[in-house]
Amino acid sequence: MTMKLTNFNAVLFDLDGTLLDTADDLGATLNHLLQHYGFETVQSQEYRMVASDGVYPLLDLGFKEELVNFDRELLRQQFLQYYEKNIATHTTYFDGVEQLLIELNQQQMPWGVVTNKPGFLTDPLLSQFELFQHSKTNISGDTTAKSKPHPMPMFLASREINVAPEQILYIGDAKRDIEAGHAASMTTGIAKWGYIKDYDELPSWAAHHTLEHPLDILSLTK
Repeated sequence: MTMKLTNFNAVLFDLDGTLLDTADDLGATLNHLLQHYGFETVQSQEYRMVASDGVYPLLDLGFKEELVNFDRELLRQQFLQYYEKNIATHTTYFDGVEQLLIELNQQQMPWGVVTNKPGFLTDPLLSQFELFQHSKTNISGDTTAKSKPHPMPMFLASREINVAPEQILYIGDAKRDIEAGHAASMTTGIAKWGYIKDYDELPSWAAHHTLEHPLDILSLTK
């Protein structure tokens, strides 16, 4: 039975750690660099916790105190070059996300993506997954002058889908996602299945909803 999202006229999502489980490709990229420079590789349970934080936190995790002996920008470029070429080798939808997006399409509920991932990575990644053809807006970290937690990308997404921010549900797995949603006057939900470092901190994010599974989004009704 299809449940309707009667509280909202659109749903926006973060990408990494919310819709797509990209951690293993990011981790494989980090480990490729570490092996290249003769360092020990990092285990999944370690890199998953920083997978959606960007390149530098991953480099900090892998190179640790030795990072000061490297050109950080050069390492970043090497990381991005390898990741771009191997962007969807291991990446998958989180369990339940495919069904969720199909349900939203069936309801003709507009949905889209607001991520801090740069556009030159977001676009080729989304192109690997057929359901993103139905996304009404894809806002990357460099689409606007400011990225999350600033509300600027949220407002642009709102304009592109022609739905007022107050009528949008925004789902993400990081504090910056919730802060950006609040700043844009959207209803916010935490993707608890994502890359959460400390579950005890979640109440302090003050999200409107904490969601255990993607399909829980469909139960957010009046």
